[in-house]
Amino acid sequence: MTSPDTITVFGADWCRDCRRTKSQLEELGVSFTYVDLEADPAAADVAREISGRTNIPVVVYPDSSHHVEPANIDVEAKLRELSLI
Repeated sequence: MTSPDTITVFGADWCRDCRRTKSQLEELGVSFTYVDLEADPAAADVAREISGRTNIPVVVYPDSSHHVEPANIDVEAKLRELSLI
């Protein structure tokens, strides 16, 4: 489900933090794969395995690190660390 060379965001449309993170990535021009947990409920298990939590969004980076419910500043810092922006 997650690709080693892309960012994957696990989220749901009703989640304000998920919408914020998606918007941030779009505004920064960073490509990502969005996994809608309502459309693919089984993916919630994958997100939980990655994060150890049920909170969303779960953002998985190309270096296999992840954030759970990240603040915009944390996402931006990680993208800079990975030279994606």
